[in-house]
Order: sequence, then C-alpha cells, then structure tokens
Amino acid sequence: MTDSALAALQAKIRQGIPLSDAMGYRITALDRTQIVVEAPLAPNVNVHGTAFAGSIYALGTLSAWALGNHLVNEAGMDAAVVIAEAAIRYRAPIRDTIHCRCSVSPDRAEVFLKALRTAGRARLELEVAIGEGPAALLHSTLHVSLGKNG
Repeated sequence: MTDSALAALQAKIRQGIPLSDAMGYRITALDRTQIVVEAPLAPNVNVHGTAFAGSIYALGTLSAWALGNHLVNEAGMDAAVVIAEAAIRYRAPIRDTIHCRCSVSPDRAEVFLKALRTAGRARLELEVAIGEGPAALLHSTLHVSLGKNG
C-alpha cells in the first residue's frame, strides 16, 4: 500500500473526526484488507492509569470505519460508510500505547464490494482486536451505500 493512501485516509479522519487528533489516533500500517492503528495512553487515560474504556471503544470504531472506507476508496467508489452497530468486550486493562488491528479476508472483501457495486449498498462485519491478548474485542457492522461520503 502506498504511503499516500495511508496519509490521505489519516487526513480524512482528522478532518472529519477532530476528536481523533486529540486522541492521538495514528494509522501505522495499511494494506488492501488490513489496518493497524495506535494511540498513546496519555490523552486516553482514566483515573486508574489505564486506557479509558470510551477511548478504547472510539479507537476501535474508528479503525473499523477506516478499513471500510479504505476498501471502498481502493475500489474506486464513492460511498457513505457508517457504523450501524458495534459491541465491545473488555477483557483486560491497557497500560500503554493502545493498538488496534482490523482485517477482512480478501474473499469477504470481494463479496462485500461486489454487493456494493450490484445493489448500491452492502453490509460488512468487522472485528477489531485492541491491545495485547487482545485486551478488548470490538465487533462492528458497517452499512455502506453508494453516493457521496457523509
């Protein structure tokens, strides 16, 4: 994946979701079907000195949303990508930099993109592993429809 695609996606997120900048959200790796994101603990800390649950949730949803947008952009389509549903399970505290990993198999990505091209809308379910172990798992459902991104 080119550095320009990563930089463009990072800029889109910072411009469209200003909170991401305050959280220190940074894409560290991006390829066709995977994104890796990190954010420092300091702006996302809670009273216990660990990562704030709301920050973990926000970083996870931003990671899934970003991967959905990336798939659509790489396929040359304009689409509105929204997280219609997300649920998180916290399993352990995070005491350092928050890392999020989200991927989709190439086969599932192609099925999703084909449905989007054919019907003009599609759903994509993604899981985001957050922290070591992972410390949290976020399951999300993206609804995507062709048309200018909202």
